[in-house]
Amino acid sequence: MSTTPPNGGEGWSAAPPPPAFNAPQPLRPDEEKTWAILGHLLPFVFSFLAPLVIWLVFKGRGAYLEHQAKESLNFQPTLLIVYIVGSILLLVVVGIVILIAAGIGALVLQIMAAVAASKFEWYRYPVSIRFIK
Repeated sequence: MSTTPPNGGEGWSAAPPPPAFNAPQPLRPDEEKTWAILGHLLPFVFSFLAPLVIWLVFKGRGAYLEHQAKESLNFQPTLLIVYIVGSILLLVVVGIVILIAAGIGALVLQIMAAVAASKFEWYRYPVSIRFIK
C-alpha cells in the first residue's frame, strides 16, 4: 500500500470540496422584522396566503419570524370562521353587527401586530385559535 497522496502529492494539502447542499443562512434581525411586519399586513390583500408563504419560505431561518408568521397564519382561519358565522346570521340581522365588529377587530389587531413587529416585540393575537403550533 502506498503512502503517497493521489494527484502527485497535492491531494492531501488541497482544501476539501464545498458541501453539496448549502443550508439556508439565518436572516439578519432587520430582515426578520421586515418580513414579520409584512406577515401581519399582507393578509389585508392576500388573506392567509401571505403568512403561509412567508412561514414556508423562511422556516428555520429565524425563530422570531417563524413565530410571527405562524401567529398571523393562525389568525386568518379564526377570522374566516367569524365571517362565515356572521354571514349565516345575516338572516337574523345580528350577522351584520358580527361582520362589522369582525372587520374592525381584524383591522385593529393586525395593525397592533404590525406595530409590535416593528418594535421587534413578540406578539400573540388574543382571539386566535392555534391551528399551527
